[in-house]
Amino acid sequence: MLGDGGYMDEKLQKVLARFGLGSRRLMEQWIAAGRVQVNGQVARLGDRVTSQDKIAVDGEALRIPSWVRPRLRVLRYHKPAGELTTRKDPEGRPTVFDRLPKLRGSRWIAVGRLDYNTEGLLLLTNDGDLANALMHPRSGIERVYAVRTLGVLTAEQEHTLLKGIALEDGEARFLHIEDAGGEGANHWYHVTLAEGRNREVRRMFEALGMAVSRLIRIRYGVVEMPRLLKTGYFDELPDEDRENLLASIHWANPVSPKKD
Repeated sequence: MLGDGGYMDEKLQKVLARFGLGSRRLMEQWIAAGRVQVNGQVARLGDRVTSQDKIAVDGEALRIPSWVRPRLRVLRYHKPAGELTTRKDPEGRPTVFDRLPKLRGSRWIAVGRLDYNTEGLLLLTNDGDLANALMHPRSGIERVYAVRTLGVLTAEQEHTLLKGIALEDGEARFLHIEDAGGEGANHWYHVTLAEGRNREVRRMFEALGMAVSRLIRIRYGVVEMPRLLKTGYFDELPDEDRENLLASIHWANPVSPKKD
């Protein structure tokens, strides 16, 4: 659809979501709350904008240099322990965003979080809608973790973890538990979840009196951690793998990709 000046226009909440501020639904809430301004005026739900419009959130201008949607990108990052999945930390601790390449016209959004002491696969994308879809409970995306525990699970404990265990924020259960071996007092398991609550894996084992000494996410949905991807490094998800990820949640890739 063309705006009054002959430029292609689009719904405001879509533009904000694409910029990486959050999902379209969240952006609609921001607009309704009066947090978004277009050309110096408070925006309203239903507003459409073009590349000629000046957009601001909470009074801060968004620098969107091009109207054309940036090429959809997904990164795999091998997060080390000791990094936060947040943009800024008041204590000055390192974050996963410190190592990522800069983007023009958008920014990286983490698909879910990994705790400070948790390692492994973290996906990041430059599309807010895609990030939201990948994190939404209805997607049913599986998360697989390698867990090192002190001691070995008994058959009864395994049954409890698979059937469901009561946590303070509701019942939690593993979809699968695979014995991955170990030496001495340490033992490894690969566990599968269909959700991503805060410290969920650790809390489930702790509820049985078992300490988790190391936790590594090795798969998110259809995306696995590459064996050769070193800790603290990232790579671009290959086109075929990216399309498989989108297909797994029935998400349509934009038809007009363009490089940054």
